[in-house]
Amino acid sequence: MSSHMISIYALIAMFVLATALPINMGVIAFAGAFLVGTLVAGMTTKAIMAGFPAELFLTLVGITYLFAQAQNNGTIDWLVRLALRAVRGRVAAIPWIMFTITALLTAVGAVSPAAVAIIAPIALGFAAKYAISPLMMGLLVIHGAQGGGFSPISIYGGITNKIVQKAGLPISELTTAFVSLGVNFAVALLLFLLFGGMALMRQRQGGPAAGAPLPAFNTQVAMPASGPQIFDEAEGEALSEERLIMQRSPDALNASTAPATAGGPGASGAGAAAGSVPVHEGATPQQMLTVLGLVALAVLTLVYKLDIGFVAITIGLLLSVIAPNVQKRAITQVSWPEIMLIVGVSTYVGVMEKMGTITFVGHSVAGLTSPLVAALLLCFVGAVVSAFASSTAVLGSLIPLAVPFLQSGTGVDPIGFIAAMAVSSTIVDVSPFSTNGALVLANAQGVDRDVFLRQLMIYGGIVTIAAPIVVWLLFIVL
Repeated sequence: MSSHMISIYALIAMFVLATALPINMGVIAFAGAFLVGTLVAGMTTKAIMAGFPAELFLTLVGITYLFAQAQNNGTIDWLVRLALRAVRGRVAAIPWIMFTITALLTAVGAVSPAAVAIIAPIALGFAAKYAISPLMMGLLVIHGAQGGGFSPISIYGGITNKIVQKAGLPISELTTAFVSLGVNFAVALLLFLLFGGMALMRQRQGGPAAGAPLPAFNTQVAMPASGPQIFDEAEGEALSEERLIMQRSPDALNASTAPATAGGPGASGAGAAAGSVPVHEGATPQQMLTVLGLVALAVLTLVYKLDIGFVAITIGLLLSVIAPNVQKRAITQVSWPEIMLIVGVSTYVGVMEKMGTITFVGHSVAGLTSPLVAALLLCFVGAVVSAFASSTAVLGSLIPLAVPFLQSGTGVDPIGFIAAMAVSSTIVDVSPFSTNGALVLANAQGVDRDVFLRQLMIYGGIVTIAAPIVVWLLFIVL
């Protein structure tokens, strides 16, 4: 057996092992890089470590650190309350408020499961309160998280853009971002119409008037059972800190959906639960500075092309200096398991690249009868694997494998292919076997769990089959 095939089989074995057991795939990938690199390729340790993605590591640390601070100081809760108060009795607007908030959270650097963990309990609580389809509400939350996931300052976007840039392929960061947002919005709109959206638009509760508090209800997070059958997607490990934040008392959680006075029950809201500032009706100076910092992050990285990792850490440091006690937990809330997964897989892919395996696979794919068929197969592989494994791991491994295929003059547009691959590999996270789908299942209220699970499985299967074909037609063929 050739060294190329050994490295490919080892990569497949990593996915299988990480799916079957609750082991961080990054740990497996680092061990694989060492074993395959030394025993199969005869590489030195220094050569293996040359594949460590230092720039990507800094980016992931910076944006998750900054997002943790925004969670701790109550900025996220304040933005959620602000958006919900804008509903003013318009029931049909509630699902879109949830879609928008989760999209914004992932767009500014939250890992997708963390954003879903924050918003899903609130969204599904509103679904039970106003007789909104819990399936539609939960799916809109997930599609919102995936829709914002490829902004240039997001985790998915950072991974994809850096891989493409390193390969020297043409890239359009905004194209990938808007394609992901557009596809997920279109799917969300279809779901909204199929699951009673038109009836909701004709319905107007005698809901809260301007300035009045929204109805309070218990939105305590129900975390899905852990284990390989549910948390086979390694991003779920990054939720350990989010569980501590979100497992709050009913009174504290009601503060997330109703304004609170300084001395009232809302004083023990999200920020207080995280060892941070009390929740107030208006924004605190710290929260306003956090929003300003997020805006500055977008401007400095998109307009002035500064390194996103350094900028995020610098803004996080400034926020920490202003309120060190509020921010002291932020460093422990950085998504270290997520980061471990990404840099581990990237290091192993670096070993495969030095072995020539990447070029070997690319030429093999390019040798198929039709480049368009090869592109479709790659999209299908990304969708199927991601439905049961880590989306970030899929992006970190399959895109490099496709680079030689894109460089070989097959006529397939690299920008369109990257956008199609990005959507195919992430939109399937609606599956109940992924962390996002499991979170929605666990937090649904007033439903038959078996029926709800079956609905998620059916929908996940439809998306896994249909999404690659649709994006292939839209962004590669046409």
